[in-house]
Amino acid sequence: MNTKELEFSKISFEDIKNNQTIDSFIRASNDYLGAIGYTEHGFRHVSLVASVSKNILATLGYPKRLQELAEIAGYLHDIGNVINRQDHGQSASLIAFDILKQLGATPDEIALIASAIGNHEEEIGEPVNPVAAALILADKSDVHKTRVRNPSMIAVDIHDRVNYAVDRSFLTINKEEKLISLNLNVDTKISQVIEYFEIFMSRMNMCRRAAKFLDCKFELIINERKLL
Repeated sequence: MNTKELEFSKISFEDIKNNQTIDSFIRASNDYLGAIGYTEHGFRHVSLVASVSKNILATLGYPKRLQELAEIAGYLHDIGNVINRQDHGQSASLIAFDILKQLGATPDEIALIASAIGNHEEEIGEPVNPVAAALILADKSDVHKTRVRNPSMIAVDIHDRVNYAVDRSFLTINKEEKLISLNLNVDTKISQVIEYFEIFMSRMNMCRRAAKFLDCKFELIINERKLL
């Protein structure tokens, strides 16, 4: 991608964070997912994904504007849940398109962010640009006990159980070795490591593709043991 050919605006990440419509949609999306039993997808999650997305591109030496666009995409990626969980990536992409256009984003910026958001789910998504690749890695690495809304459900819900077992989740980027590593601490008294692979293997394969797009390798380390 030749970023010199892209047209950029002055819209900042702070503009996105301070937008009342976006704020309301994130709150409503998280409430909706809570009503149907999903893990936390609110401000904690989107803020973390935004920060990690930016950090990935910053560490790998991408231009500052692309870093900020990745940060914006990370913050907006789940707002489609305000409509429905099904196809929420595409819904979020269309909602973001409209909001960004109103705020004065350029077509180049909208194209990068909308395509990244629309490709962040493993069922249909692909790392089609650096912003998309960073978003995929940031989103899929957020596995942690704080995302579980009701710990009493961990005995019957494998997603809650696996998340609740993870007390540390950290994504590291080694530019020199071109290596992106997801490091997890998993309490095996709560969930066996095999359960992580049972529900998240497709996400790890997506992370591999995203890392490859960024000219890196991807590895998964659980309890200090390299498993991928």
